[in-house]
This record gives sequence, C-alpha cells and structure tokens, in this order.
Amino acid sequence: MAFRGEVLSVAALLDAARATPETAPDSSVDVRHTAAQNASVCHTLLADGQGLDECWRFAILQTLDDYTSALRRGGPARAAEVFTEEPRRTAAAEVDAAFAALADYLAERDGWQVPAWAQDSSRRTSIWYPAVPAIFRDEADRDSPEAFRRRGILITSRSLARA
Repeated sequence: MAFRGEVLSVAALLDAARATPETAPDSSVDVRHTAAQNASVCHTLLADGQGLDECWRFAILQTLDDYTSALRRGGPARAAEVFTEEPRRTAAAEVDAAFAALADYLAERDGWQVPAWAQDSSRRTSIWYPAVPAIFRDEADRDSPEAFRRRGILITSRSLARA
C-alpha cells in the first residue's frame, strides 16, 4: 500500500504543534513513576556494577521525563507528587544529591513547595559533572542551575534538555 498523505516539512509540523491548543490539566490523572521508584532502580544498577553516568541517565533524566509527563497531564500540583516520597539512598552521594537538586530546581521553576527531604544538607556531593564531557566543563561551571550548583553538581544548559 502506497502512502497517500501529505509530507510536511519540519517547520510545518512545528507550526501545527504550536497551533494545537494545550489540553487542560486533569487532576484525576495518577502519577505513574516517582523519584523514589527510580532511585530504587538506580540502587540496583549500581549494585550490578553500572556507573554514575548510567544512573544519571536512567534515574535523574527518567525522573525528569516522568515529571514532565505528569505536568502536562495533571499540572504542577500533580507533577510535584513525583517527589512526594523521599527517594532511598542509592549508595552514590552524587545521585542522591541529584535527586534533591532536581526536585528543588523543578519546584522553583514551576511554583510548588520543595519537599523537606530535598533540603537535607547531607544530599550534596563534592564536584560532579554527570555525563558532561571534559570539553564542556567550563560551560557547566558557568551555567549550572543554582539548585544543582549548591549540591556540587555541575551541568550544562543542555543537560536537562529532553526531546
């Protein structure tokens, strides 16, 4: 069967996406995955010999994706529930600090209360550049969001960019 539709340019696809009205948040949606669940998986990954960068990609970026999905479907109050339960310690201070930094960063950005566990002063590390190649470390030193910087985590402006 041959394709009979119209092939749109990337610009046309972006214009169509911008013209589509946002759906109103639905407070009845549930949070599907939480930071606490992702921290448990990260703990297992580390126990199985995976490195910190794998935990960053899975645990932190996956939590960001889970949060973004909940935000789109249910609004900021529902999305904040991704961080309600304190994530277990992963056996890596860097990742534990990153969970706190992510919660703090998103709370400030989206206007909800930072959870108490994320303000725990033990959730910090010495300098860590998660998945930041050496060539971009000067940029991370300069651009890391304050919520991450305060906890010893230095990232670039692209480190939290998601497709």
